[in-house]
Amino acid sequence: QVQLVESGGGLVQPGGSLRLSCTTSGTGFTIYYMRWHRQAPGKERELVASITSGGTTVYADSVKGRSTISIDTNRNNPNRTMYLQVDKVNLGDTAVYYCYTFTRQVSTGMFDSDWGQGIQVTVSS
Repeated sequence: QVQLVESGGGLVQPGGSLRLSCTTSGTGFTIYYMRWHRQAPGKERELVASITSGGTTVYADSVKGRSTISIDTNRNNPNRTMYLQVDKVNLGDTAVYYCYTFTRQVSTGMFDSDWGQGIQVTVSS
């Protein structure tokens, strides 16, 4: 099982930027892709952005053009960190943001998926 620890978030003013990080821990797995999801009060969890291990990215229409998802490329570090930056934030960006990863266990070949605990982002003046 892959453990995920999210950081960043908190209170952000409208028009400002938010930056989140998600760091994996554990060994013996290969990451296929990582994602950021978010869930606003009273709404379903939605995909924000996705990045494959090869660097291919996908963004939700709600954040496209003002967001960047990235993953560290330090091959010497067994733990990987994924980042999400969202610029020009608005009230609609208020949500709990969740990190998600899809991996494959090296020893068994089995696929697995894991979620982080979630981190609150509140956009308010």
